Amino acid sequence: MLTFLGFAMIATFLVLIMMKKMSPIAALVLIPALFCVFAGKGAHLGDYVIEGVGKLAPTAAMLMFAIVYFGLMIDVGLFDPIVRGILRFCKADPMRVVVGTAVLAAIVSLDGDGSTTFMITVSAMYPLYKRLGLSLVVMTGVAATANGVMNTLPWGGPTARAATALKLDAADIFVPMIPALAVGLLFVFALAYVLGLRERRRVGVLSLPGQKAPEDVDDVEDVQEDLVGAATGSAAQTVSAGPVVSGAATGPAPAAASASASASPPASPSGAGSGSDPEDGFQGLDPDRPTLRPRLYWFNAGLTVALLTAMIMEWLPIPVLFLLGAALALTVNFPHMPDQKARIAAHADNVLNVAGMVFAAAVFTGVLTGTGMVKDMADWLVGAIPEGMGPHMALVTGLLSLPLTYFMSNDGFYFGVLPVLAEAGAAHGVSPLEIARASLVGQALHMSSPLVPAVYVLVGMAKVEFGDHTRFTVKWAALTSLVVLAAGMLFGII
Repeated sequence: MLTFLGFAMIATFLVLIMMKKMSPIAALVLIPALFCVFAGKGAHLGDYVIEGVGKLAPTAAMLMFAIVYFGLMIDVGLFDPIVRGILRFCKADPMRVVVGTAVLAAIVSLDGDGSTTFMITVSAMYPLYKRLGLSLVVMTGVAATANGVMNTLPWGGPTARAATALKLDAADIFVPMIPALAVGLLFVFALAYVLGLRERRRVGVLSLPGQKAPEDVDDVEDVQEDLVGAATGSAAQTVSAGPVVSGAATGPAPAAASASASASPPASPSGAGSGSDPEDGFQGLDPDRPTLRPRLYWFNAGLTVALLTAMIMEWLPIPVLFLLGAALALTVNFPHMPDQKARIAAHADNVLNVAGMVFAAAVFTGVLTGTGMVKDMADWLVGAIPEGMGPHMALVTGLLSLPLTYFMSNDGFYFGVLPVLAEAGAAHGVSPLEIARASLVGQALHMSSPLVPAVYVLVGMAKVEFGDHTRFTVKWAALTSLVVLAAGMLFGII
């Protein structure tokens, strides 16, 4: 009964979200509350929710102060050199823009925090997508999938959880997986290339008003600086409503070619910017914004490196590190009280949205765990594995990691399900290391799960409906996970 209710609750949630019948925050609260009553445990709903909130409160605190910290680093210009390099690579070509999105997301993902990756990627790329009329779900899908592959870094979370749950060394799990994960990342870049070509066919290679259309994709130097300026908020001109299509591209380029292209802009993470398009009012990373602190660049870089080092070495809990880092960065970069209040206010929308989503997700996870739905669902799935698949439990684990890490939290999967799978594998001579490595392959899909708070930073800043993001991303993220699994088996890692 609980197994059926658990799957029915998840299915109901996803259907309502993708059909846009409910907002994610309302669905995360109301649907589990209703199913808790159906399970005959409505009297315990309060206990389940409080327990769920207690477990997710550190995550909410970490995300709140991580958003403030990295928002401040964006404000003061710490990431501007990386952004400028990516934007110059992109030039005026939609294909390069989409590939640049994947590269930027992968680079920033080295910090191990998804919300940071999405803040920086959207801040840099959103204005460029708007200027060129590109689909914003392509941006969110590519960024989320690239981050999902990189999320397997030892300090990203899943690897550490797998190591803890099975009492293994994280390096023994991660290091042999590097070739398979590298293949997965290359696949993401290839996917970005294909999606970029599709966008190029749809909108063409664009030129600015008064400029001659480039003859081919590489002949865009006259357009390049204007588009970099557009994306950084300093362009003196705006892209025409009817883009000029080069001879190298085909296909119509109607204004507002997709719903995403006409979406409202995100609240600027930098809180500054002068390159607004009068049609949508978006703001980019203005290279002349008053929040820049060039004289403190190396202090901010050193502080960020120290913060990431402390995270990796686990000197303090991550929420405490971000709390201290945000307070120090705010005090040093903006010593005057009015400036500090302005910076906090500039990031308040993102903080409130993400924190609210985390606590709403606490209701969902609290009911799933408290009622016993998760345990019954996991037991049913493991029990459904044919006896003949025992020697192939690593493959089974890899395949199960896709749906289970999408519908469950990482904690639920790695501490609740993985030990059961490892025990079943050990009975057939399968090493726990192979099981642990296979459990990582679903992370590309996991990063678009409705239970991952960082994904709401991504879709919120990009002004993309979560249902639209899910419909577009899930198939590509699942395919990426399968590529990682296939590469792991081919290399003999899994």
